[in-house]
Amino acid sequence: MKFLDQARIYIRSGDGGAGAVSFRREKFIEFGGPDGGDGGRGGDVVAICVDGLNTLIDYRYQQHFKAKTGMHGMGRNRAGGRGDDSTLKVPVGTQIYEEDGETLIADLTEIGQRVVIARGGNGGFGNAHFATSTNRAPRRANPGQTGIEATIWLRLKLIADAGLVGLPNAGKSTFLASVTAAKPKIADYPFTTLHPGLGVVHVDGREFVLADIPGLIEGAHEGLGLGDRFLGHIERCRVLLHLVDASGGHAGQAYKTVRQELVAYGNGLDEKPEIVALSKVDSVDPDVLKTQTERLKRAIKSWGPALEDGEKPRPMLKISAPTRTGVTEALRELARTIDQARLAESPETAEAWHP
Repeated sequence: MKFLDQARIYIRSGDGGAGAVSFRREKFIEFGGPDGGDGGRGGDVVAICVDGLNTLIDYRYQQHFKAKTGMHGMGRNRAGGRGDDSTLKVPVGTQIYEEDGETLIADLTEIGQRVVIARGGNGGFGNAHFATSTNRAPRRANPGQTGIEATIWLRLKLIADAGLVGLPNAGKSTFLASVTAAKPKIADYPFTTLHPGLGVVHVDGREFVLADIPGLIEGAHEGLGLGDRFLGHIERCRVLLHLVDASGGHAGQAYKTVRQELVAYGNGLDEKPEIVALSKVDSVDPDVLKTQTERLKRAIKSWGPALEDGEKPRPMLKISAPTRTGVTEALRELARTIDQARLAESPETAEAWHP
């Protein structure tokens, strides 16, 4: 199945049914009267968050969704039936925007969450509604109210507790594959990862969700490489694991490049808690590793996220996914930071982390 995280669709709610003009015509009943029923309400356009979906690919093949018109009123005071709704089934983490792409309509983050995007038109009144003491036989009825039509954007932002960032070939996919059951594509050339990936990490009897996104390069916010649109998938993460390739070029410059792209993207990504790790430490000799470590420490001090009063800087880790060097320590640090964030968000319900 292809991964699609953005779709533009057209929606239209149903028109209301028209009211009826009718009079009683029954044998042996001396006095008749108006008995036209009201029209039914038009159907709504509804978005529902469902389980089992992780992409918006269905909306590439169908872009128009229209609810049904309400039934017209009938004689004998029979009201028209309500029009059927048009239902949009979307995965967890879907955001719905107006046509401008900036005005948020809804953010669906829980299974079963339901939101009405466009309400159907009201049904028209039948002539029985207009009967008065001075107008005993009204011959008027209202038409149904017109439905709402609009063009909207669906954008998927993955739900994950932690996210992986770094330059291309920094070892993000290898790390994800080594700590989860995910099977991302791994190769020795840049931009192997073309779509975000998710995996569930198990460490010390607990679990959390880890997200991997395509690598960033200098100028990604200007559209270079794969751009920075995929950063939207880690906006919901509570902590970022920033991997810097120890076998690459200048480690400090690599760290600075990614930090600059996070700042340019905005949306608070540059302010999130960050754990920095030198990856592929098994592929370099001790002298090179020492030099890269010193470079990275200087860069973190200058370009890292600002620390709050009394907050201690997070330790810089050294990991190797194939040999599992430092991997468990990195996962424990991620779990600890996630729990701290949960505790800050909801002190009463947060679950304490236990080793």
